[in-house]
Amino acid sequence: MKEFDRTERIGSELQRELYQVLRDEVRDPRLANITLHEVRVVRDLSHAKVFFTCFPTDEEGSEQERLLNGRLAGFLRHALAQRVRLRVMPQLHFVHDESIRTGERLSALIDEVSVPVADEADETGV
Repeated sequence: MKEFDRTERIGSELQRELYQVLRDEVRDPRLANITLHEVRVVRDLSHAKVFFTCFPTDEEGSEQERLLNGRLAGFLRHALAQRVRLRVMPQLHFVHDESIRTGERLSALIDEVSVPVADEADETGV
């Protein structure tokens, strides 16, 4: 079984605390339905990439990305520094996670292409 390395543990902790800060301290309605998927921290802890999506509509991701990477990034970094004790608090870089939308697109393509099992049996004469 693989043990978590330090950057993964720190990423998980930052994700939990960042979610709490967004929920409790940020009062912007544009960020009300944001979901944090993963926080990837580089080995020297200088930068962290935060992957997020917005529900129910995912089309607004670029607006939230600009908002989070703008002035709010400094506030969030400061709030995290008060909650998580690290020698260096990573610079936060927010990235709209397209994996859910890509998965939905791929699933729709598979559904279009797949042939029902009953139809295959009729064609082969079995």
